Amino acid sequence: MQRIISLLCISLFLISCSKEKSDGYVINGKLDNPKNNSLVQLLRSQGRHKVVIDSARVVDNTFTLNGKVESSDMTYLTIEDVKSSLPFIIENENIDLTIYTDSIYSSNINGGKQNDYFNEYQDFVRTLRSKNQKLSEEYKIAKRNQDTAKLSELRKTYEGILKENEENDSAFMAQNKDATLSALILERALLSNKIEFVKAKELYSNFDETTKNTRAGKAVSKFITENEKTAVGSIVPDFSAPNPEGKTISLNDIKGKVTIIDFWAAWCGPCRKENPNVVKVYEKYHEKGLEIIGVSLDGTPQQKNAKQAWIDAIEKDNLNWHHVSNLKYFNDPIAKEFNINAIPATFIIDAEGKIIAKNLRGPALEEKIAALLN
Repeated sequence: MQRIISLLCISLFLISCSKEKSDGYVINGKLDNPKNNSLVQLLRSQGRHKVVIDSARVVDNTFTLNGKVESSDMTYLTIEDVKSSLPFIIENENIDLTIYTDSIYSSNINGGKQNDYFNEYQDFVRTLRSKNQKLSEEYKIAKRNQDTAKLSELRKTYEGILKENEENDSAFMAQNKDATLSALILERALLSNKIEFVKAKELYSNFDETTKNTRAGKAVSKFITENEKTAVGSIVPDFSAPNPEGKTISLNDIKGKVTIIDFWAAWCGPCRKENPNVVKVYEKYHEKGLEIIGVSLDGTPQQKNAKQAWIDAIEKDNLNWHHVSNLKYFNDPIAKEFNINAIPATFIIDAEGKIIAKNLRGPALEEKIAALLN
């Protein structure tokens, strides 16, 4: 129940009114409480880290930041000894900040076309956040009272809030093709697997060129390019590699009515833990048309004999299906073709090679295979 609170806090982007465009950005800040000589930093996300792109000191409760950015993007303003950071979109405009240090999310941001879009978005987010806060309080009471009926009702309401949030995001992206925020929402949705690939591609194609050329827009474009071949609904490329006996086997040679392509390795603990479940599914549905081809990513520098480790794992785990490997770890050409950067990774394809589902494990894998072959 607490997860959505964090999500919505991150999504709580603050507002601005547009001003005349400047050559670069000029950010004038005014604080409501004395914080003289406190360090102010402007940060931008870079991968999993945040990097400082500008800084200043507070003088007479004011500060000024100025510079130039290649394109608009999300930034975070931090002030020494002030909890939390203030998110807003940086662009080459004059931006005035009135900062309430005890309630930073209530601060006023004025300036820049892209920040204007936050006004529309914030109205919805604040309403949804209010609903969630009330729901969270009710949930705590119901949990304390062990009221199972109420807890079930609140979980359904919670799911409704999540759906409402997703629908609003989708509508916002579709309606605002020139908003940097649209690219930021889509980037977040793709990274958290909250949107279907085909829908994401459709939304991205509707963005204008300025939005596509933002950092977030370029990140979305890269994601689409790298994942297009292996998205649900795509036809997988054929591949071939040696089996443990050295014979070359291709995917097209062994496909069944339904085929699981299983990327794994002898050294991969989670893969080995999942293997008994895959064995159970294979034994139950092989005669109905299920085939599996395991693609091993053995071949790490730490393995003294990668091939033998691979063969031993197949035997020990009773993996009685097709196996191939180039023994090149993550440099395996098949893994590169499928954009594999972590294992276990699985693809379920139909007889024509179309991807039906990805990365299902445990009961979810069996449920999907049962639905396809029963």
